[in-house]
Amino acid sequence: MRDMRGSGVRGAARDGRAVSARTRARTTTRAAARTAKTAAAGATAAVLAVTLAACGGSAATGKDAGKARGDSSARKQDPTRVPGVGDPLQQRIPRDARQVVAVYGQGENSADATVRLYTKRGPNWHKDRSWPAHNGRKGWTPDHEEGDKRSPVGVFTLSDAGGVLPAPDAKLPYTNSADFTPPSYWPKKTRHDFDHVIAVNYNRVKGTSPLDPTRPQGQSKGGSIWLHMDHGSGTSGCVSLPKSGMEYLLRTLDPDKQPAVVMGDKAALAAR
Repeated sequence: MRDMRGSGVRGAARDGRAVSARTRARTTTRAAARTAKTAAAGATAAVLAVTLAACGGSAATGKDAGKARGDSSARKQDPTRVPGVGDPLQQRIPRDARQVVAVYGQGENSADATVRLYTKRGPNWHKDRSWPAHNGRKGWTPDHEEGDKRSPVGVFTLSDAGGVLPAPDAKLPYTNSADFTPPSYWPKKTRHDFDHVIAVNYNRVKGTSPLDPTRPQGQSKGGSIWLHMDHGSGTSGCVSLPKSGMEYLLRTLDPDKQPAVVMGDKAALAAR
């Protein structure tokens, strides 16, 4: 009997220890699951933050994220303004202009640019076409001088065109003349630069041929700033774009819509 009772006690002890072990195991398993779930949530949040940042968003969270969303909404483009143009230049766009050629230079010292045509319908500006382009080989300047190889930053009207080749569909007054032919000593790639040109009314007399040499501000301020055919690299100060772009502008720019150009590097254009 003593042996049986001893065995029973020892069995009960073993059973108790087994139950305790199972309980501890279940507790450990639940804790591990909670830890894994928390880690997974953290990893997901980190991935989302990186993805948003990579897509141009903000990695801000909580209150900061709400603030970022509000700021983003506030920065939505106003359709009554030409995109990317700050108040100083925006206010210089003629009120009666219903066509604007916007030249967005890549940087102050860059020769690369993008040209976009905007058309105004009602109070709003609408993007029409866009082309890759080039500007002065040394970039941009708000104070253009003869021979500086930079394009002038500013807003200018567009009233006259011309070129070596005829342009029967041009709406702007067009001067067709062999006198537009580039000098023979210029690089061969520039041979067709002036097949078609549109004069930018910088330091020139509006309503005259692009070839007119008159410089109202003096020779030192340069002149003959044109939109013309592209040869694949920077210019002496003009803005160049592909043949298709020039032909489209000649067919589309209408004196009755008072076309203008706003041009400069992106930072200068956006200045407030």
